[in-house]
Amino acid sequence: MYAKLVFRNAKRSVKDYLVYIVTMTICVTLFYSFLSISSSYYHPDIGSEYNFTMLSDGMKMAICAITLILLFLIRFVNNYMLRRRQKEFALESVMGMEQKNIGRLFFGETFVMGLISIAAGIFLGMFCSQFITAMLVTSYGKTYKLTWTLFPDTLMLTVSFFVLCFLATGLFNAHIIRNTKIIDMLRADQENEPKLTKSRWIKIVSILYEGLSLWMITAGINIACSYYDRRFAFPVQIMFWGNILLPAASLIWTVFWIFLKKKTGFQQLLSGLLICTVLNTFATASVPALSKLYYLPLHGGIFNQYLLFVLIHLVFFICTLIYLAASFLATWKESSPEHRYHGENLFFFGQILSKLNTSSKTMTLICITLVLAIFLFIAAPILTGWASGYLDIRSMYDIQISSRYNDVYREKNLPNDNYEIVTDYLKEHGIKTDCDCTFSLYLPRRDDFHDRTKYNFPVAAISLSDYNRIREMLGYKPVSLSENQFTTQWQTIASDEERDSFLAKNTSISTDAGELTLSSQSYNEEAMGETLYNSYTDVLYIFPDSVCKKLLPVMRNRYVITSENISYENALKLEEIFSEAYPELTDTGVSYGIRLRTLQINSTKASIFVLQASMLYAAVVLMVICLTVLSLQQLLDAGKYQYRFSVLRKLGVEEKQLKKLVLKQLGLWFGLPVLTAVLVSTIVILYFIQTVSAEISAYIGFGALMLRIGATIGILVLLLICYFISTWILFKRSISL
Repeated sequence: MYAKLVFRNAKRSVKDYLVYIVTMTICVTLFYSFLSISSSYYHPDIGSEYNFTMLSDGMKMAICAITLILLFLIRFVNNYMLRRRQKEFALESVMGMEQKNIGRLFFGETFVMGLISIAAGIFLGMFCSQFITAMLVTSYGKTYKLTWTLFPDTLMLTVSFFVLCFLATGLFNAHIIRNTKIIDMLRADQENEPKLTKSRWIKIVSILYEGLSLWMITAGINIACSYYDRRFAFPVQIMFWGNILLPAASLIWTVFWIFLKKKTGFQQLLSGLLICTVLNTFATASVPALSKLYYLPLHGGIFNQYLLFVLIHLVFFICTLIYLAASFLATWKESSPEHRYHGENLFFFGQILSKLNTSSKTMTLICITLVLAIFLFIAAPILTGWASGYLDIRSMYDIQISSRYNDVYREKNLPNDNYEIVTDYLKEHGIKTDCDCTFSLYLPRRDDFHDRTKYNFPVAAISLSDYNRIREMLGYKPVSLSENQFTTQWQTIASDEERDSFLAKNTSISTDAGELTLSSQSYNEEAMGETLYNSYTDVLYIFPDSVCKKLLPVMRNRYVITSENISYENALKLEEIFSEAYPELTDTGVSYGIRLRTLQINSTKASIFVLQASMLYAAVVLMVICLTVLSLQQLLDAGKYQYRFSVLRKLGVEEKQLKKLVLKQLGLWFGLPVLTAVLVSTIVILYFIQTVSAEISAYIGFGALMLRIGATIGILVLLLICYFISTWILFKRSISL
């Protein structure tokens, strides 16, 4: 009998569960599709040079960890159903059914809905996993073939994970029903939420923000005392003073409000702090921007500190804006009678204000979460593109051997080896080479050998013949030099300003072989790998061979390009053999390193894919949670709205006007947190892009980045439209009953 009741109630309440079913189906689909590539039955054709274990293990841990936040969604939706059906539970209890049985019935009902979501999600996940597989295979440079497979271990893991979530939440709900008084159930829909004026969370946030202002004043004074100079440009001086005076203005406004507290309300304090936090955001964000523009000697710790200040200002901006939204709307309503009494606006204002007054904290959390989701969506292509471009620079050679003299203090201990152990290994395993270059890097002056200041190492030099051999390996045209001339090679990450400034100061250099002047072709910037440069430098001198013969060689490198890709097993064994013969740091102080393209690509591509998949998955999950909460908050009060809208119908309001009224209400309800989140996330993203602009230019390209961001925005808009339309349809049905 109880089983029949469970299925009957589930069938009757399917409309109420529709958003929940859709949301959980999406989450199960994403979980299964992303996790499918970690299956032990999953064997993509990515070549013998790649090992799939690292990627599959990383994906399993990342996806399961992120999916734990779905417990919040499951709990929220179950609370929604509990609150919606409290009166029904009370009536069943009055009719003689024990409350423990009511709890069991509700548990069974929600569990059935969860199983439906799991079944639908796994079915759709089989299709979506093809897109994940395509993304994975193409990232390894392989062609994709469509295959339809149901992975048993992924299926079991998906079912087990979500069933455990449903069981834990269902048992907790059954406990609540069993211990709730019948009278409380009957009055559940008559309870009023706390008024806005009694909410304490914003007061606590305001106190914390005042503490931040005091911290900012102290930090601004410390930086000004250490770095301020009257000769700085006017914008820089504004930056220094702004980060002292603007935080002080926040404190002064608070003190002023305390004296006038009887005449002004708490909303006036927040309005002033809202203006202050906008100004403070620009002041704090200007520190890294102007430091980079004017080459200010501020260290990374200061940048990180002011990045934290920017984030805190933006969070406080969201809190105050959402909290004051009802006050702004109420002020507009009272000051504009022509708008207040126009059409159904009086009803509209009442609907919105009653909900905003009691949901400011929830709306604030939704907005902050949306900012995080949008940032993850946009940052994912930036970080993965950066890592992929950086990988291309690091893995330009199949075998890349380098040495460092940073801990060598005697010239006799400097490296001068040809690394024949590598040659023997390649011959033993029948690995043929197309190009092989062993070369030395020199110091222009022997006295530079003792310069070991971090970030101020001397620029190394390479002979013209070795340099052209490396260029030939990479398919670049050779360069030429006259006697007593030199040119330079630059890393791709170096900015044009850094390069031009260096060349302007070094039109000629003094070496142990005499004076050299800068060639008319003063620089080359093709990518040639990182190990070609001395520590903490982005430039390399190219000298004639006759000059290098008289210089001190301090590093010995070897670059090899093989005829075919080295297999993963051979690459792993070669790295092990080399590390035994040439440890990372020897007793003489020489540091040796070996990079094999196979191992670099394998580990880096796996990490990149796990990072990209995790960020995209987390972004979708967070956005789905936010939109689901926004949707259910409106549907939760659909019963109350049904009566209110029926009164409007009796007053003669047409159905067309009622539909417009619903559209306006949902538009404001969805639009306020979404538009605020878009505004704040735009500031965060622009700040982030400006901070890593050099890396984007070097490794990604702004054109390619804009295409990726455009595709991401399209996904966000599509997801928002789907939830908005679903809520609109369900809302109209609820008020038309």
